[in-house]
Amino acid sequence: MIHFEWPWSALLLPLPLLVRYLLKPIETSHEAALRVPFLHQFSQQQDDARHVDIKRGLLWFTIIAWILLVLSAMRPQWLGDFIEIPVSGRDLMLAVDLSGSMEEQDFVVKDQQVDRLTATKWVAGQFIERRVGDQIGLILFGEQAYLQTPLTFDRVTVKTLLYESAIGLAGQSTAIGDAIGLAVKRLRDKEEQSRVLILLTDGANTAGAVEPIDAAELAAREGLKIYTIGIGADEMIVRSIFGSRRINPSADLDEKTLKAIASKTGGQYFRARDTQQLEEIYAVLDELEPLEKDVQRFRPQSALFYWPLALATLLFGISLLLRQRSGAGQ
Repeated sequence: MIHFEWPWSALLLPLPLLVRYLLKPIETSHEAALRVPFLHQFSQQQDDARHVDIKRGLLWFTIIAWILLVLSAMRPQWLGDFIEIPVSGRDLMLAVDLSGSMEEQDFVVKDQQVDRLTATKWVAGQFIERRVGDQIGLILFGEQAYLQTPLTFDRVTVKTLLYESAIGLAGQSTAIGDAIGLAVKRLRDKEEQSRVLILLTDGANTAGAVEPIDAAELAAREGLKIYTIGIGADEMIVRSIFGSRRINPSADLDEKTLKAIASKTGGQYFRARDTQQLEEIYAVLDELEPLEKDVQRFRPQSALFYWPLALATLLFGISLLLRQRSGAGQ
């Protein structure tokens, strides 16, 4: 349907009539420099008819153009059908580790050996797509923690910025405590039962101004629930000129601290040793119960004012051209 944003602008329609009747017309006098009787008699009838037609055309062009101009001022809009937007009410923040250890290639995605960050992007990106109705934010941390994306319903933007992140972008160390502190700060003004932080790391806290346990206690007091994910394989075969040997690429993973963080905040700790386990973890996180809230309705709007405005401009232009030609003809 068509809706007018400023319908009161229709009161401007009689304005030209008011101007015509309230203001006196300018008196003009036309005196011929030379009178030729027979020429005047020959062309008078033809000129009078032509001027009447031009005047009538100018009048209609002006009337229609004015109506279109007022119609444009009324701000016509096309309103589409109502669209229901599911809103769960949950405010979910993702904190992703970008430290140097995330470049360890102990994960497989589509039969290709990839580093830990690539695997995280692959699985977390799908998780973000499924979080319809949640406000999602993104924190990237290494030596320092940065807010990459504030809370938003725009899942496409969050996913894009996650994919654009790179190892070492925030430094080579790991500031888990600072990442939690930043999440607490950004979620402090949100509803207490809706605050969730999903923190993914492959190491231990080696940087930052805040200890992880202290940050977790602060998060618990603020009602922030934290789910921690320890990422990295337990075993990896390394080949060299001296032969093959087995190593633990996750020897630096501080599971004790990650479990304590989750426990203090009412969350849960998960261990992701491969891509399948990481996908299963995000599937479990998908089952977080959303809060009950009223469904929000959105009605798309499309502006239409430029159509009558363009036509009015065109008609005014034609009217001006006819006036000039009429004047030149006289």
